[in-house]
Amino acid sequence: MAEISDDLRQYLLSLADDEHLMGQRHAEWIGVAPFLEEDLAFASIGQDELGHAVSIYQLLVGQDDLAVDRLAFRRPADEYRSCWLVEYDTNEWAETLVRHWFYDSVEHHRWELLAGTSNSDVASLAERALGEESYHLRHANGLLDVLLAADESRRRIDFAAATLWPLALGLFDGVAEEAALVADGILPAPLVDRLPRWRSEVKQRFPTVDWQSLSREDCRVEQQGRIRRHEDFDRLYTRMREVMKFDPDAVW
Repeated sequence: MAEISDDLRQYLLSLADDEHLMGQRHAEWIGVAPFLEEDLAFASIGQDELGHAVSIYQLLVGQDDLAVDRLAFRRPADEYRSCWLVEYDTNEWAETLVRHWFYDSVEHHRWELLAGTSNSDVASLAERALGEESYHLRHANGLLDVLLAADESRRRIDFAAATLWPLALGLFDGVAEEAALVADGILPAPLVDRLPRWRSEVKQRFPTVDWQSLSREDCRVEQQGRIRRHEDFDRLYTRMREVMKFDPDAVW
């Protein structure tokens, strides 16, 4: 296994935590999505995201399941490096679908950059993940194509996109160590370099949103380089650890 530097560890941890929590959020729609096909689709996509998280955690702590679980579930809340978009709590379907598209469209750029890393193990994982992520984005686009064609659903989707826009921009808020990785040639570029391209993709996907009035990037400042947790994080943190708390020493 190629060596993981401390800087790369923090960078990968931010992606793993995003994947983990996005998988948790997708799983919350099992049994309550608007129709059965979406129960299954979100469960499947959530499983993929959790699988990506496990693969990254394994790069950081090895193949031991207990070590992976400790990293995924037993860290103090302030040691997570997830972004606010995945920490945000919503029971609104339009927001969930828009978050799905926002997240996976940016995730595609993140994995593309990691495919160009000088760390061979990370690059190999990124290549595999890119194949799966293309299906996630295809799923989101398929639903949006239908819903944006009808006036009522389009209004709901547009409102959700405007609501989540600051949180989506927070995906581009990298950990402090990212700059050193780029300077050392471990990463080809910072993710924020992809922001102009992604903005164009967003405007093309949601053409009827008034993007001119939504240029603020407050969330990237408030996240403080992914150090500060969103107000909704504690509820998710408690929920995803509740079974483990029954018997912390159990081997599942």
